[in-house]
Amino acid sequence: MSVQRFNNAAGELERVVLSGPKDASVEIYVFGATVTSWKSMGKERLFVSKQAKLDGSKAVRGGIPLVFPQFGPGDLPQHGFARTRKWTLVEAAEHGEGVYARFELLDNEETRASKWPYKFSIQYTVDLTATKLSTIMKYENVDDQPFEFTSLMHTYFRVPSIADTVVTGLKNAVYTDKIRGTDGAKEERDNIRVDANEDRVYKDVPGNVSVGYGNEHILIRRFNFKDVVLWNPWAHNAAEMSDFGNDEYSEMICVEAGTVASKIALCPGQVISCGQLLSVESNAKH
Repeated sequence: MSVQRFNNAAGELERVVLSGPKDASVEIYVFGATVTSWKSMGKERLFVSKQAKLDGSKAVRGGIPLVFPQFGPGDLPQHGFARTRKWTLVEAAEHGEGVYARFELLDNEETRASKWPYKFSIQYTVDLTATKLSTIMKYENVDDQPFEFTSLMHTYFRVPSIADTVVTGLKNAVYTDKIRGTDGAKEERDNIRVDANEDRVYKDVPGNVSVGYGNEHILIRRFNFKDVVLWNPWAHNAAEMSDFGNDEYSEMICVEAGTVASKIALCPGQVISCGQLLSVESNAKH
């Protein structure tokens, strides 16, 4: 197991690669603290577009972008500012079963001048073992007044074929359908297959969700995140995105853990940790 640090041409830290047991690995760029690769059991588990910008010019199209303090459009730029800021690597080391890295994002003059002007601290820990990836954010209000925010881990899963991919664990959850402009419908399917542009927010999902393909699935366990977002741009929208290949919609699906239908509120000095644990499992265990 090891921790490798890679610098850019200017000599500044650009990304960190954690190598774990059984050839598992994870790559994290300090720009956005974006996880851009997770390899487990001999396979790449995350999707990053071949046309994604990795030079810090815009948010990375793929991996696990971090959404904070705003989901979607609003007073701030789309999905807030966390995914387009440079985070600080605080520490990285091996532990008993794997290896981890911890990053930090603090308020600065630019964020305090925005329409979300509060003082905050986020500690983000990425922890890798042979078959699991944990991504946990610890949010702290270091201001002298309360604040509210939404946050989400915009996880892009790589799949062999969207036609053969099944999402489970959302049955009976109430959702907002952004494509059709509807709210309050209840998911009736045990197994969800995506065959068109999808953009749904499933609210207060009680249990675990999984993304299945072939003879395995990735189990998504959420911690203090209430909601799950399901997204695939499909062909028409993919063609309109400059950082997304026209046909790449067929090899990805976003299943995103977050709290976005309601807000997280923190009083001064208050802390909350939220995140996800992703596990590669065989369907025999499902």
